[in-house]
Amino acid sequence: MAADSLIIAGKSYHSRLLVGTGKYKDFSQTHAAIVASGAQIITVAVRRAAVMGAKGESLADLLPPSHYTYLPNSAGCTTAEQAVRTLRLAREISGETLVKLEVIGDGKTLYPDVVETLIAAQLLVKEGFDVMAYTSDDPLVAKKLEDIGCVAVMPLAAPIGSGLGIQNPLNLQLIIEAARVPILVDAGVGTASDAAIAMELGCDGVLMNTAIAEAQDPVLMAQAMKLAVQAGRNAFLAGRMPRRNYASASSPTIGKISA
Repeated sequence: MAADSLIIAGKSYHSRLLVGTGKYKDFSQTHAAIVASGAQIITVAVRRAAVMGAKGESLADLLPPSHYTYLPNSAGCTTAEQAVRTLRLAREISGETLVKLEVIGDGKTLYPDVVETLIAAQLLVKEGFDVMAYTSDDPLVAKKLEDIGCVAVMPLAAPIGSGLGIQNPLNLQLIIEAARVPILVDAGVGTASDAAIAMELGCDGVLMNTAIAEAQDPVLMAQAMKLAVQAGRNAFLAGRMPRRNYASASSPTIGKISA
């Protein structure tokens, strides 16, 4: 399994779990949960992330960029213009081109505005960004984002922060089957079984924040998510047994001893 790496923008990662850095009670808990998750890519909301802790410590001190890939995202942006401007700022600060594009279209559901997302993706790709795009679970939109040049497409499983799990596995499968770039579930995961199901469907990875940060024990949940993603990936690679309408004996019937 060592060779089974996640490749994004030409870089290899052994962890297929990506995690956010928001919503934790303090930086100490953030650090402990992210370490427990085994994640190598961590997301930071450029517009609203706290970069300094209550004791003056910085996020980069606790989670050094030498050990983690920081993924700036445009959370909170509602137009293509805002998102592009935000991610340009992130590149100026870090010098890195890998970003997560997120354009929210509705304040209540936090559903993505796919029209604005497509516009922003096109502009960012032309400017040399490596774009990981958060989007709806619409297979046509996912394919358009890939065709624009996004390095990864990230369809939601359910609304952001809802914890409802995968609401439309068929659409995810259609996206995965048509894709030539990594597909990562982003938003809606609530517990470890949700992450395992996403990976069993064939997703290349899972990104989450609330499911870990708002668990009663975030560190323990981070460990559970790490194991779930690994188990789901292994199950996908192993290939599940066929579903049958009737029972199939576990033991062979040939050579059975007569009563």
